[in-house]
Amino acid sequence: MTALQEEAPAARWSWTRNAKCVRLARSQLRKYLQHWKAEELTDSGTLLLSELLTNAVRHARVSPGRRIETVFEVTEEMLRVEVSDASNDLPALRHPSDSDEEGRGLALVAMVATRWGTAPRMVNGQYAVGKTVWFEIDRKAEE
Repeated sequence: MTALQEEAPAARWSWTRNAKCVRLARSQLRKYLQHWKAEELTDSGTLLLSELLTNAVRHARVSPGRRIETVFEVTEEMLRVEVSDASNDLPALRHPSDSDEEGRGLALVAMVATRWGTAPRMVNGQYAVGKTVWFEIDRKAEE
C-alpha cells in the first residue's frame, strides 16, 4: 500500500442516464485512483462501480433531465464510491437461478466490497429525491 501524500479530495461527477456513462465513469475512477497512488483498488473498484451505475441507468426510471451522480473518495484506509439517482426505489439482493441472465450485480457487490449499503440522497447537505447506493473497499483487503 502506498500512503497518500496528501488528503485526496472526493471526486464528483454527474451523468446522463445513458449506458455510455458506465464506461466513462470507470475511466474517471481509474484516473482518480492512479493520481492518488491507489491503483491496487482499480480492478475491484471499477467492477463494482460498473454494477451500481448500470443498475442506476437501467432501473432509475426518472423524468428527463434528472442526472446520476457519482462520488469517489480514497483514503489511506479505503475507497468509497457512491452512486446517486433520483429514484426512491431501493435495490434488493436477488437470488437468480442458473439460467437467469440478470440479477447478480448486488450479490457481486456484497461479495467483493468490504461494506455496502443505501442512504437517502443528499444534495448540498439537504435531503433530495432519490437514493445513494455506496460501497467501500478496505485497502488492506486489496494488498
